[in-house]
Amino acid sequence: MANDKLDLLQGTLDLLVLQTLASMGPMHGYGIARRIEQVGADALMLNQGTIYAALVRLQQGKWIDAEWGTSDNNRKAKYYQITARGRRRLGAETANWQRISGVVQRILDAPAGEALP
Repeated sequence: MANDKLDLLQGTLDLLVLQTLASMGPMHGYGIARRIEQVGADALMLNQGTIYAALVRLQQGKWIDAEWGTSDNNRKAKYYQITARGRRRLGAETANWQRISGVVQRILDAPAGEALP
């Protein structure tokens, strides 16, 4: 079971894409997906449909912009970059994720059988 890929909670992929673009600068969709997989120690596997749906959603929300360019292997590719609005959303979503993960951790760490107040 240790080799199973993790499922992402809804909305988490948007956060990961925004963080990747904020830290790496403009990238094409394939590069974003590979970077997330790499930093996640290959615990996540992103298919093209999943990453491109997230990119469309983020672009529609004006959290990222896109423009056509040429990739390293001389192919036409759409490059995405985070907008100022996207940076604000990244900050809010990061704070929200930290609050949620803290609550989950407290619940997991709670002793069994402890009485409720």
